Amino acid sequence: MYSTIPSYVFLDLETTGATPSYHRITEIALIRFEYGVETERWQTLVNPGVSIPSFISRLTGITNEMVQGAPTFEDVASILYDYLDGAVLGAHNVRFDYGFLKSEYGRLGAVLRQKVMCTVKLSRTLYPHHDGHSLDAIMARHGLVCSARHRAMGDVELVVAYVELAKRELGDAAVLDAVRSVMHGPSLPAGLDPEFLDEIPDSPGVYLFYGQNELPLYIGKSVALRSRVLSHFSGHHASVRDMQIGQEIKRVEWIETAGELGALLLEARLIKERQPVHNRRLRAHKLFSLSLAAGLNQIPMVRVVTEDEIEPQVLEHLFGLFRSKRGAMKALREIIKGQRLCPRVVGIESGKGACFSSQLQQCDGVCAGREKPELHYLRLKLALMPHRLKPWPYPGKIGVREQNAYTGRVQLHIFQDWCHLKTVEDENELQDVLTSRCRPEFYLDTYKLLQHHLKTCTDVIDYEREDKRISERPRLFMDAAGPVRQA
Repeated sequence: MYSTIPSYVFLDLETTGATPSYHRITEIALIRFEYGVETERWQTLVNPGVSIPSFISRLTGITNEMVQGAPTFEDVASILYDYLDGAVLGAHNVRFDYGFLKSEYGRLGAVLRQKVMCTVKLSRTLYPHHDGHSLDAIMARHGLVCSARHRAMGDVELVVAYVELAKRELGDAAVLDAVRSVMHGPSLPAGLDPEFLDEIPDSPGVYLFYGQNELPLYIGKSVALRSRVLSHFSGHHASVRDMQIGQEIKRVEWIETAGELGALLLEARLIKERQPVHNRRLRAHKLFSLSLAAGLNQIPMVRVVTEDEIEPQVLEHLFGLFRSKRGAMKALREIIKGQRLCPRVVGIESGKGACFSSQLQQCDGVCAGREKPELHYLRLKLALMPHRLKPWPYPGKIGVREQNAYTGRVQLHIFQDWCHLKTVEDENELQDVLTSRCRPEFYLDTYKLLQHHLKTCTDVIDYEREDKRISERPRLFMDAAGPVRQA
């Protein structure tokens, strides 16, 4: 490695959270190398000046009592700068550590500019056949041992051991080539400030790409915003559209959410509201369903409906979700054929008298008087039943709670009758939504998303069954993490 970077430092930080603009450093550790030989190592606890959340203390073992007498970042800033001077900064997910360092130096009125090398990317390059590249995954895969996991020096020593192991397994040349590839970095569009890369958090949320005007070019979501945004500039465009987006971008905005559900809901709402040019497929995307007649005398017995025709109260008469009308009709024909139903009585073929399927002995003959209409209708309903959309399982409004384990951000997504009413982040907003009588539009994609989420989600609040008033409940939120960020 030293033939590519004569001086490099492997570093790790422990912090009070995951967002550099809000959270602070609690521990720093580093090992510096000159031409591949370790020359110095240094570590210190740091008094962050704010309280360490309990879940962070449980993860790292660093408590408020431990940092009470430790130096502040300002006290150690010059010492740390000397260790970093002239070296490439290496870390596992280096943008996290580098983002915190830049923020801390920025608060002191200083600017930190450092070449960086991410060992997560290095692992993906060296071992592309493996799925996991976290430190825990690397330990398990290579049989490495760390005596102080989630402490700064323990994790630095683990990274150093991993790089040395990779050299032994793959050879110095392969590791050097991978380092060169990782340090090359993304190719940014002209006019886009590279400094914004350090500001984007690797947390869930939605990102918006803009061109020359205020209409977004593209809106996307991810559980790791920074990684997803950077992938657009990787140079390996999957389509002509991706290449075109990359060439047109002049500005990027992002909105953090507490989790994936919040990101999915926000993305869907923003695409519907702002109609971005390159989300054309998603903008035009509609879902279809099969609607069963309530009785025998309605023709057709089954028809294809779009979400524009659907009210939540009739979901018990709807069956299946399909991306096209053709797909819905194909599924209905397969059900008719498989259950020997009559396509003419069901309503997908015209004419009178016995249908052609009856002549081929593929229909049990309701059209020819061989089967009672009541029995045919019952068989049709039973055949559709496994695909029936679920009625709203709650008496009224519910809240689905999401909390980010790293940032501590909490959001409540309020729903009623499969409609997303609003996402709230404080008690006043919550009370407004719970007392409001306005009803938003029903979307089948929201129904599908929420139904899937409720299968595994346990943090659901049923407000109709709550006995206490909102103001008497335990506090549900932390302070909001801030407004839309822009670069």
